Amino acid sequence: MKKQHFLKFKSSRLLFFLLVLSLNAFGLADQNTLRLFVIGNSFSQNATTFLPQMAKEKGKTLVIGRAELGGHSLEQHWSYVEKYEKDSTDAKGKPYGGKSLKMLLSTGTWDVVTIQQYSYLSGDSSSYNPYAQKLVNYIRKLQPKAEIVIHQTWAYRADAKKFGRIDHEQLAQNQQEMWQKSRVAYHHLAKQFNARILPVGDAFEMVATNKKYGYKKDTNFDFEHPVEPNLPNQNNSINVGYFWNKQELGFDPNHANDAGKYLGGLIWYSLLFNESPKKINFKPTTVTDDFARFLKLVAAKTTKK
Repeated sequence: MKKQHFLKFKSSRLLFFLLVLSLNAFGLADQNTLRLFVIGNSFSQNATTFLPQMAKEKGKTLVIGRAELGGHSLEQHWSYVEKYEKDSTDAKGKPYGGKSLKMLLSTGTWDVVTIQQYSYLSGDSSSYNPYAQKLVNYIRKLQPKAEIVIHQTWAYRADAKKFGRIDHEQLAQNQQEMWQKSRVAYHHLAKQFNARILPVGDAFEMVATNKKYGYKKDTNFDFEHPVEPNLPNQNNSINVGYFWNKQELGFDPNHANDAGKYLGGLIWYSLLFNESPKKINFKPTTVTDDFARFLKLVAAKTTKK
């Protein structure tokens, strides 16, 4: 009888141990797996360019779904939803490679869904609603367990010819004003939905205003009479800036270059996987070791705040 009792006790302990072990393993797998759905435009594409490499390096399983169209605002994304809900056969309601937002969002279960505003409108709080509220309601209906996260976009480079809108037809006067106004607008949005923020815009501003690493316009370059393939000094720029295109000097002060994409990826990785960006070893070959170290420090400071 004692032997039977001992065997039952031993069996119970073994079952308990296996249960705890399986729960821990499930929790670990859960932490290392993320299904991420991104609603945005070229800025969200920029910020997530290197995210898969970072996740892979750290042994994470990352699945990314995308509903991204260049230069698109919250209002435009919502307009496609309305067209699809009115007539599911209308091609105008299926702009994402022939699919609607509903079709894409309904594919499996998503852990996180991100939204953002078009950068040009990011500093104008009046441009966000009612479209953001309608989109979030729609997302929550289709994916009730998903966390809504706000992607804070960045201000244009200091030498941009014009900056984003901050109030109806009024434009920001400079990079700092565009960042300040957009930051306020994004924080209002996050408060509205009690949502976390991916503070890429703050990180860009921290780099841009750094005395040592901040980009400074090349005053020695002849912009009036440029000669191919010569380019101005753009050291430490995190935006595309000047480039040659068909014998013409092009200029893109808005989109992120590899360094900016790397910084955006560090922010997204750190907050979505709850890990320090300092632990990331991956970096694009176009980014120097010194600048990469600085960008990781900026990402760490920004996400810590």
